Amino acid sequence: MRHCFLLFLILLGHLYIQAAVPTYKLSGNVADRSGESIPYATITIGNGKVPVMSDAEGVFELKLPAGDYKGVATATGYKPATFEVKLTQDRSIKIVLDEDAVALKGVSVYGKSTAKRLEDGAFSVNAVEISPNLNKMVTLNDIVDRTAGVKVRREGGAGSDFDLTINGMSGNSIRYFIDGVPLESKGSGLTLDNVPLNMVERVELYKGVVPSYLSSDALGGAVNIVTKKKRQNYLDVSYGIGSFSTHTGEISGQYYIPGTSVAIRPTFSVNYSKNDYKMKGVEVWSEEEDKYIFTDKRRFHDDYRSLFGQIEAGVTDVKWADQFFVGFSYNKLDKDIQTGAMQNKVYGEASRNSHSYNVSARYSKRWDKISTRMNLSHTWDHSETVDTAFRKYSWDGTWMPSSGNELNNKSRTIRVYKRPLTIVNAGVDYELNEHHTFALNYMLNRRGNDRHDEIDQYFEPSNDVVTKHIVSATYSQSFFNQRWQTSYFIKDYINTLSIKQSDDITITGSDKIDAESTKSYWGAGVGSRYIFCDPVAVKASYEHSVRLPLSRELLGNGTTVYPNLTLSPETSNNYNAGVFGTWFFGEGMHQLSYEVNGFIRHVQNYIRATVSEREGMMQYVNEPAIDVKGFDFELSYFWRNRFQVSVNGSWSDARDLKKYKSDGNPSATYKNRVPNRPWMFGNVEASYTFRNLLDKTDVLRLGAAYQYIHWYYLNWEAFGAASTKAKIPTQNITDVSLTYSWHSDRYNVSLECNNIFDRLAYDNYMLQKPGRSFAAKFRLFIN
Repeated sequence: MRHCFLLFLILLGHLYIQAAVPTYKLSGNVADRSGESIPYATITIGNGKVPVMSDAEGVFELKLPAGDYKGVATATGYKPATFEVKLTQDRSIKIVLDEDAVALKGVSVYGKSTAKRLEDGAFSVNAVEISPNLNKMVTLNDIVDRTAGVKVRREGGAGSDFDLTINGMSGNSIRYFIDGVPLESKGSGLTLDNVPLNMVERVELYKGVVPSYLSSDALGGAVNIVTKKKRQNYLDVSYGIGSFSTHTGEISGQYYIPGTSVAIRPTFSVNYSKNDYKMKGVEVWSEEEDKYIFTDKRRFHDDYRSLFGQIEAGVTDVKWADQFFVGFSYNKLDKDIQTGAMQNKVYGEASRNSHSYNVSARYSKRWDKISTRMNLSHTWDHSETVDTAFRKYSWDGTWMPSSGNELNNKSRTIRVYKRPLTIVNAGVDYELNEHHTFALNYMLNRRGNDRHDEIDQYFEPSNDVVTKHIVSATYSQSFFNQRWQTSYFIKDYINTLSIKQSDDITITGSDKIDAESTKSYWGAGVGSRYIFCDPVAVKASYEHSVRLPLSRELLGNGTTVYPNLTLSPETSNNYNAGVFGTWFFGEGMHQLSYEVNGFIRHVQNYIRATVSEREGMMQYVNEPAIDVKGFDFELSYFWRNRFQVSVNGSWSDARDLKKYKSDGNPSATYKNRVPNRPWMFGNVEASYTFRNLLDKTDVLRLGAAYQYIHWYYLNWEAFGAASTKAKIPTQNITDVSLTYSWHSDRYNVSLECNNIFDRLAYDNYMLQKPGRSFAAKFRLFIN
C-alpha cells in the first residue's frame, strides 16, 4: 500500500499544478415569475450553434471560452427571454420566463431527463430521481421499494439486514454500486439504509441484464447509486426525528475554489434508533396464569448507530482530465442483535460492531473519439461480534441461565473479522462514428477474510481470500436517427479461492473443497430497443449470466450465517421484453406514461438461504434448478406539474425444477413455488402540489402511498398440512406525508406518518416490522 499512497501524493501534486489552468462554465436555472423551475427549457447561445436543455429541475450547464454572449431561452407555454452575459470566470445566472397566454397550438418538443433517457434505452431499468424525496425522512431502501418489480424485505427496524428482490431474483443475486464502483468499497456497514440521501442524484435499478460497464457478476440485476456531480457550490443540511427514538442527520456540499477547477466535496451522516417498537402477539411466560401466553411487548435490545464521513478533492474539466478526484471515507456501525433469523429466538446481550476506512481515486478523460475511466479503491474493513452471555431471553426481557451463548449455544466468543477489500475498475470506449461504439471493461475485486477469536481458545484462526476478475467487451450500434439501438457484450468471470479455515467440517464442508483453486466462466448478452413514436416503443434483452458466491455466502457473517465452502456459482439465462411510451396532450398540460415488461429466468445452482429453526441460524445452499417467470407494469399520470399519480404491480412465479433428490427418490418440492419470497405486490402513489400560498416561491406538497403484498408461504408448500403451514400474511400499508418549502427551496420541512392504520406487517422469515410511526425533518439547502 505504500506505493498506492505515493501514487496518491504524486497525483495530488499534479492536481494543484494543473488547477492553475482555469476553465469557464455558464450554469443557471430557468424559472417562471413565481420562482417555479421550468424543466426541459432550451437555452441557445449566440447564433444557435451551442444549444443546451435544462434538466427536470430547470438547471442547465455548459462550457464556453471567455467572451461576451447573447442568448435566448425558450419553453413550451412561455414567451422567449433574451439575456446577455460577460464570461470572464465561472458564472451562474437565473433566467425568468413569462407565461404565454396565446401560445401557438401545434407541434411541441419535449425534452427528457437523464433518468428518462436511461429508461428509454435497450435494457430493462428503473431510473429513480431522488430530488422529489430529499425533504422526507426516508432511505434509499424506502424509495426503491416503491418501484415496479422491486421488493425490499427487512429483518426489523432501522439498520436491520434486508433482502432486495428484482423481478423474482433476490438476495445476493443483486449487486450494489455507487458511481459504478461496488458499494462494499465504502465498508460493509454502508447500505441502502444509511447512504446519505443528500449526496444522491438518482438510483438506477437494472432488471435481469446488467450493462457491462458495471463489470459485475450480478445474476438478477444491479442497483447503481449515482451521486451529484453538477458544477455548483452548495451546502445541504438536514435533521430528522421519528418514532422509536430515531434520529438522522446529514451534511453534504461542494465548493469550487474561485478562479480554479479545484473542487472539495464533504459528506457526513449519522443515524440512531432504539427500534423499541411493539412486537404483537409474542409468547412469554405468565406467572399469574402459570403458562405461556401471547401478548404485546416492546423490543428491548435493538439499538442501531451508524456514522459515515467522506471527503473528496479533485479537479474537473482541465486539459489532462475531465474529472480526477481522490477521496477518504470512514464508516462505523454498532448494532444490537435482538433476534435470530426467526423471531422466536430472542437475544439480550449479543451485538455486532464494525468500522472501515477507504482511500480511493477516480479518473476520466475523453480524447475526441476515445473515452477512458479508472477507479482505484482499498478498504480496511473490521467487524466484531460479541456473544459472551450464557443466557436465554424472553420477549419480556427476563432471562434464564443457559449452558451456551445466545447465538448458537456454544462457548463465549468475541469473533473478530478483518476483511480488506481492493477494487480496480477500468474501461475504455471508442466511438468509431455516430453509428458504432466499442467498449472494454475490467474489474478486480479481492476480498480477504482474516478471522480470530479474542476469548474462545478452541476457535481456529484462518485467513481466506476470494478474488474475482471480470473482463467484458461491448459493441453498440445506433441507426435511424437513434430510434434503433442495440448492444452486444461478452464477459469472462474468473474466480480464485484461497480457503484456510477447516473447522466445523460437517457444517461448512471444508473437507470437500480444494483449498486453492481458479476457475473461469463465460457469459454474454444482447439488448435492443426501437422507438416507433413517442407513445410506442419496444425493447428486448437476453443475457447468459454468472454469479460468483459472495464472501458472506461462502464464509458466513460471524453472527447468524454459517459458512458453506462448497457453494457453486449460479448461472442463469435471463430474458426480458417490454413496451413503453409517453403521451402529451391537452397542449402539454397532461402527460401519461406507461411501461410493461415480461421476464423469464432459467437458473442453475440457485443459491438460497435456509434457516435452522432450532438454532435460528442461516446457511446458503445450492438448489439445482429454479425457473422464474413474471411481469411488471407501471402507469403514471401528470397534470400541469401539480398533480401526479402512479400505479405499479409485479407478479412472479419461481418454481423448484429439481425432480429427483440426490438419493434418486422423487423430490416432494418439485414444481413448488420457492418459499419465503413475495410473488405478487403493488404500489399506488399520489401527490398534489400547491404553489404561491404565502409568497411567490413557497410550495406545499401533500402525498399518500399505498403498498400491497400478497401472502406467501414461509416454507415449501409441499410440507405439512394446509391448515398448519406458516404463512407471511397479506399486507396493506398506507403512508401519508406533508412537505412545505419556501424561499426558493432553501428552507424545507416535512411531516410523515408511516403505516397510518397500524396494520401488522411481517417480512423476511416472518419477522415483524414496525407499526404506526411518525417522523419530521428539516432541510436547509444553500445554492
